[in-house]
Amino acid sequence: MGVGHHHPPHPSALPSGTHRDERYRAIRRVTLVGSVVDFLLAVLKMGFGFIANSAALFADGVHSLSDLITDFMVLFAAKHGSREADDAHPYGHGRFETLATVLLGMALIAVAIGIAWDSIGRLFEPEALLQPGVWAVIIAAVSVFSKEWIYHYTMRVAKQLKSNMLKANAWHSRSDAISSIVVVIGVAGTMAGLEYLDAVAAVVVGVMIAKIGWDLARQSVYELVDTALEPERVALIRHEILSVGGVRELHMLRTRRMGGIALVDVHVIVDPTLSVSEGHYIGEKVRKRLIDEIEEVADVTVHIDPEDDESGGPSQSLPGRSQFRSQLEAAWQGMPLAAGIERLTLHYLDGKLDVEIWLPAALWPSDVAGQQQLQALVDAARALDLVRSVSVYMCAASSDAQK
Repeated sequence: MGVGHHHPPHPSALPSGTHRDERYRAIRRVTLVGSVVDFLLAVLKMGFGFIANSAALFADGVHSLSDLITDFMVLFAAKHGSREADDAHPYGHGRFETLATVLLGMALIAVAIGIAWDSIGRLFEPEALLQPGVWAVIIAAVSVFSKEWIYHYTMRVAKQLKSNMLKANAWHSRSDAISSIVVVIGVAGTMAGLEYLDAVAAVVVGVMIAKIGWDLARQSVYELVDTALEPERVALIRHEILSVGGVRELHMLRTRRMGGIALVDVHVIVDPTLSVSEGHYIGEKVRKRLIDEIEEVADVTVHIDPEDDESGGPSQSLPGRSQFRSQLEAAWQGMPLAAGIERLTLHYLDGKLDVEIWLPAALWPSDVAGQQQLQALVDAARALDLVRSVSVYMCAASSDAQK
């Protein structure tokens, strides 16, 4: 039982059109810079890998080429993910970024398998082993510094935009820098007389690429199936909700990610005697508190509960207002005071009904006979099995009195 709001998401909660456009432009700018660097490095590493007879450097060049491909995937996803919410996609198009990240991870795994397969084949054919030259070391070293710069540049923008896709692409760039370090070690070892080291380094690069691809795909699949936020973030959300005045307890706290934002659903328990409007007010305070205080939270759906109904709805079997009103009228038949009731308030709690009867001041009993009539009205209502308590109030312009 409770009051739920707001479906679909609150219009002010999701990113505005201007914000989405600015986000897309920022992602496009940093990705295009990375694409230029990836293209130049791919050409250099694959070209000098062939000229300098280094399988590891050539494999690293393929890694850079895969970076270039994924850069275009990022641009495509960012473009479509920046589109406004519509009737078919009320939460927006942020999952385009997530899907692109899954594809990015799968592409990396495929590339890694190809690299490792080729290099393992060379290890079993000594005559196929390559003898890299000094240029392989130089180009690999250039790659290390270039990709590490791209990593820091991309990661800085990713943190500003709260974009997991851009963070993934940044780590993709850093993996290229790390693989280039492995290449330096492998090529230098081969030049020193360890013929197998270049091929072994290529296999290691392949394994590293596969690991990065697996991690990216796995994390994004988790997002696609609405996996909850990290436990420490959920704990922080719980703390912020309980700090809102009027919230007694909470349950059924659910969280999920969508692109660069997080969505929250929660049931909060408030005083069951509050008005609907005050319960709604508390719910709005919870929503605003989470959006203002938790960086990634963009929208919150709050369900107001008067009691803990997580394990079931104890009051769901009770009759609705019109049906219960009919039962009361039958119990009050022949009682003239019943016709003058101004308002009837019902509280559905713990499988029972608490009834509040409001009488206008003009009908409030002032003598013994009137008090007896009022008592008869109360007793008749209390006699119904589903009624737990009955209270009577006087409606007056100046004050309310309770019997």
